Amino acid sequence: MDTPTVLIISDEPDFSRRVTARWQMERMVPTFTLLSGELWPRFAVDVFDVAIVGELRRDLLSVVLEPLHSTGQPIFCVCRNASVVQLVRERWPRVSILRHGDCVSETPWLDTLVLAATEAVHRSRAESRARCAELSCASLGRQATLGRYMLEMRHSLNNALTSVLGNSDLLLLEPGSLSAQSRAQIETIRNMTLRIHEIMQRFSSLEKEMNVVAQQAETDAGKSYAAIAGV
Repeated sequence: MDTPTVLIISDEPDFSRRVTARWQMERMVPTFTLLSGELWPRFAVDVFDVAIVGELRRDLLSVVLEPLHSTGQPIFCVCRNASVVQLVRERWPRVSILRHGDCVSETPWLDTLVLAATEAVHRSRAESRARCAELSCASLGRQATLGRYMLEMRHSLNNALTSVLGNSDLLLLEPGSLSAQSRAQIETIRNMTLRIHEIMQRFSSLEKEMNVVAQQAETDAGKSYAAIAGV
C-alpha cells in the first residue's frame, strides 16, 4: 500500500519542523506536505490522510479549516489562544483541538499530537480499505446476479438456439431453392448458432465445477472444525 500523507499547515516555520522531527521517532513515518496559511488557498491539497493545523492568523482560520472540514478527513488543530479554541469548537466541531502553553518544554503536546495523528492515520487507511472492499463486494454482487440470470435463462436460450439450428438445417436440405449467397448466409447462421450453443455448454460445465469446489470447501471446513473440536 502507498505511504499515507499528513498535511501540515502553519504560519510558524518551526512548527512543521518540530512535528516532522518528532514523527521520525515513530515506526510509521508518513509523507508530509507542508504549507503556510497564505499558501493554502493557492496550493490546496485534495488527497491526504490527516491534516494538522498549527498557529494561523485569525483571518486565515476560516480559509484553511472550512475546506479541510468538508473533506471528512481527520483534522488536528494546535492552539494557544482560548478564544481561537472556542471559535474552532463552535464552527468546526469535527476538528480535534490540542492546546499548549508558552512553556519551555513542548514535548508533552508533541507526543500527544503524534500519537493521536498516527492512530488517525491508521483509522483513515482502514476506512479507505473498508470502502474499497465494499465497492469490490458490490461489484462482485452485480456480477453474481448477472451470472445467476444467465444460468437461469440458459434453458430458454438453448430452446431458441435449437429452433434456429433446426430451421437452418431444414433450409439447407433444399439446395435447389436457395441461391449460393443465401446458402452461404444460412450456413453462417448455423455455424454461429452451434458456437453459441458451445458457449452455453461451457457455462453449464463451469457451474458444475464451481459447485464441486464449493462442496469440497464445505467438506474441508467441516473436517477442520471437527478436528479442532476433538482437540
